[in-house]
Amino acid sequence: MAGYLSEADFVMVEEGFSTRDLLEELTLGASQATTGDVAAFFVADLGAVVRRHFCFLKCLPRVRPFYTVKCNSSPGVLKVLAELGLGFSCANKAEMELVQRIGIPAGKIIYANPCKQIAQIKYAAKHGVRLLSFDNELELAKVVKSHPSAKMVLHIAAEDSPSRLSFKFGASLKSCRHLLENAKRSHMEVVGVSFHVGTGCPDLQAYAQSIADARLVFEMGTELGHRMHILDLGGGFPGLEGAKVRFEEICSVINSALDLYFPEGCGVDILAELGRYYVTSAFTLAVSIIAKKEVLLDQPGREEESGSTPKTIVYHLGEGVYGIFNSVWFDNTCPTPILQKKSSMEQPLYSSSLWGPVVDGCDCIAEGLWLPQLHGSPSRAAAACRTGRGHRGHVQASVLWLGDHRHLVRGPCLHAGEHHVSGPRSPPPLENSSGAAEMPLGDLGKAASRGTLWPGLWCSLCCPPCPTCSVSAL
Repeated sequence: MAGYLSEADFVMVEEGFSTRDLLEELTLGASQATTGDVAAFFVADLGAVVRRHFCFLKCLPRVRPFYTVKCNSSPGVLKVLAELGLGFSCANKAEMELVQRIGIPAGKIIYANPCKQIAQIKYAAKHGVRLLSFDNELELAKVVKSHPSAKMVLHIAAEDSPSRLSFKFGASLKSCRHLLENAKRSHMEVVGVSFHVGTGCPDLQAYAQSIADARLVFEMGTELGHRMHILDLGGGFPGLEGAKVRFEEICSVINSALDLYFPEGCGVDILAELGRYYVTSAFTLAVSIIAKKEVLLDQPGREEESGSTPKTIVYHLGEGVYGIFNSVWFDNTCPTPILQKKSSMEQPLYSSSLWGPVVDGCDCIAEGLWLPQLHGSPSRAAAACRTGRGHRGHVQASVLWLGDHRHLVRGPCLHAGEHHVSGPRSPPPLENSSGAAEMPLGDLGKAASRGTLWPGLWCSLCCPPCPTCSVSAL
């Protein structure tokens, strides 16, 4: 291990103990310990992040991943990805400061925002961040003046992508030669090309076409004397199963296009910038139901058929779209609720909807759900939701980091008698750019307890596999 993670950063649980199991224990314990509403909190499964990484390496073996910090800047996420060897794609000074604070070297950072403030370009120059992107003359001129030793990546528009991002960012093919000539006259070295087809792009051929366009720009740059050696595929890769276009399908198209336009051995370093791909499946939010209301539906004839008046149930949660559930607006997500207690097959299901606490008709989290009726005091009821990107932006919710024996970064095996950890000592809250505090692990660690304190690493990824471990290496 490179030393980014420490034992105080996570709670270890035994194999087979799921996020849902942990949520049930924590929410039950919290509701019994207080008479008031239970504050919302996240459970972050670091093992899920690691599993996504190994899936990426398998599907895109020639591509070097960079994590998009703006997606989820939690220290736990950054540290585990740093241990896995990822680089980091930063959009501003705050993100560069954050990753360098945990020890990321400047050589593993891309300042990938094509629209940069001059003060932040100077910050990048002062702190050794040399790889910057641009897509127009004015942006190039700013970098020439404030960071003349920078290595530039020309960001081109994904012409066939339906995303509006190509309108906001990206140089057209017909303008690329002019930009490359300007860079040459200004003694700025252009070292590569980047593009971004947009999140959830349904057209697989947009990837192939963008890679073909990048090949043309590479040839322009080489002809003008630039040493072109970086291809950045951007991001937008799906983070959950069930997406309209599967990750494996995207990878198949990308690999075919790379073999055609940038064959192995061509000397080009191929990168990708991934955000939601890594963190969406890892974060689960536990949130209290603070109120509920039954609304009778006026549907003539239905009462005679069923013997009862049809109804829908409106649940009000302690968080809404103006806070933690902002991905409903920003990313058009539909959070999937997970009940604290599993319902039996005999329980009837009712038309239901989830709403935030704000007195606002727009604070709707999800509609058209079919759920069993949740009984008991509203302050004691709880639900969990997958929220799209993990926690993003300025949200105020604690995070409990969860690990398992099967997945962690490569490191020395300590060969203890029992491979599980619980109840690490409580670290002080860590600050991060999202504004969310890290959850102290003392009492919560005890609630999640499934073994003895282990002051070290998982061992399932050791090479060679440790014969004393109950699980095999991936």
